[in-house]
Amino acid sequence: MRWGSGTISFETMEEMKRIRMLTAIVWASLSLCLPLWAQHHTVEPIPFGDMNQWVDRQIKESGIIGGATKHVYAIAPTATVTDNSAYRNRGGSPWASSNVMARVMGVTKTNTSVFPEKRDSGFCARLDTRMESVKVAGLLDITVLAAGSIFLGETHEPIKGTKNPQKMINSGIAFTKKPIAVQFDYKVKMSDREKRIRATGFGKIADVEGKDFPAVILLLQKRWEDSKGNIYAKRVGTMVVRYYASTTDWRNKVTYPILYGDITGDPAYKAHMMRLQVEERYAVNSKGNSVPIHEVAWGTADDEPTHLILQFTSSHGGAYVGSPGNSLWVDNVNLIY
Repeated sequence: MRWGSGTISFETMEEMKRIRMLTAIVWASLSLCLPLWAQHHTVEPIPFGDMNQWVDRQIKESGIIGGATKHVYAIAPTATVTDNSAYRNRGGSPWASSNVMARVMGVTKTNTSVFPEKRDSGFCARLDTRMESVKVAGLLDITVLAAGSIFLGETHEPIKGTKNPQKMINSGIAFTKKPIAVQFDYKVKMSDREKRIRATGFGKIADVEGKDFPAVILLLQKRWEDSKGNIYAKRVGTMVVRYYASTTDWRNKVTYPILYGDITGDPAYKAHMMRLQVEERYAVNSKGNSVPIHEVAWGTADDEPTHLILQFTSSHGGAYVGSPGNSLWVDNVNLIY
């Protein structure tokens, strides 16, 4: 290895591989040394990431499907809302979720797959994968699989159909910092199903190969917009983890390093880290339109991000795919600097 002009050059690919392996071992050691490691860094809570404050939206569904009042929860300053108004992020909360109100063909229907659950003296978030149905003779017959998901961003209510659900989401928040890790408490319960199912509301419910895994995704992006309103992005930072087994209890202050730049040659890289999920994500452009985020390239470790995407989900396979019975509990979400 040669040193000079403040840079490092590698004589052989073998030496490069040894350095990358050493880096991976160091990161693994840091993860195992927490909370001791965290004591020497700054821990910055994400607003409302302690999951102790929730809005209870009490929404009355249409009489034609029973007229029940359903509880649709949102992570925001504690309040009770008893009308059927569309939800917008409130009280400075950056969080949205898969809990939504839909109006399809004049019928008001809700989905709740994220729930506040008591934990110690406060609350945590429980994310469930479940089936949701609405049937009206001669009018509607829709069954969809709904994964529990919380994420930084916004949802455009009311939802008006099951096609292209990602267009109903403004994914990510403006963010320019460069944390070294993300930290949170979690617990997992896995479904016994060996195959997933796909239920989109259209056509038959079908099996999908592969087991369903809860997942956590953090992406730092450097976005820009062209004159036509198209949004593009480079990937600056990446942290993606999937959970492959149930836990017997809570795992507290678990910390995962954020990898910067092009990580395809890093020992920690896995193929599923390249994309957020199996479908594209959307954001609102300067013209007020919801457009796809075209993630076109890896950034460099020196690039400054413009946006942070952070998502916790009980199913990893995208909209309408998963295994009922999967659950992911989340609490105390922090960034480490």
